[in-house]
Amino acid sequence: MPVKIRLQRHGKKGKPFYWIVAADARAPRDGKYLEKLGSYNPNVNPAEIILDVDGSVKWLQNGAQPTDTTRAILSYKGVMMKNHLAGGVRKGALTEEQAEAKFAAWLEEKAGRVDSKKEGLSKAEAKAKADAHAAEKAVNEKRMAAAAEVEAAANAPEEVVEEATEEAQEAAPEVKVTTEETPQAEEAKEDETKA
Repeated sequence: MPVKIRLQRHGKKGKPFYWIVAADARAPRDGKYLEKLGSYNPNVNPAEIILDVDGSVKWLQNGAQPTDTTRAILSYKGVMMKNHLAGGVRKGALTEEQAEAKFAAWLEEKAGRVDSKKEGLSKAEAKAKADAHAAEKAVNEKRMAAAAEVEAAANAPEEVVEEATEEAQEAAPEVKVTTEETPQAEEAKEDETKA
């Protein structure tokens, strides 16, 4: 029975979540599997991978073939390195202690690279937030300046009109408005009262 180490899709539409499984190559993608080895969540950055390293190495040594994507995941988590070192131990090129020391050094180096990537992502996110805040602040300042100009323009004509009316009143002689009624106005009033 040919065995593949492959991904089994779970999750919802647009948000995939995968199980890493050892399954018969003839089984459907999401069908029966022999053993669940871990999970892979590509929805976060960096991707979250949980993997049983020893179980994966056991399946590789028994002849299971990983798919391309699963091979990349196994390589990322050090399964391929551990399998390679186990082959060296079997051939007598290394001792078990040397293989474990090399694998531990590799894991430490990999953890340092992952941490630096996480740090770089957090710095990039903080920088993007700061740039967005500065851009928003600049836009708000422009809006406030434009509003101040509009308000100044609206206030300026009132001041000019007030000054003009004051000057006109000072320059013009006082006009007395009398309310003497003309005979025609008296007749119109009488007609209104009769009606």
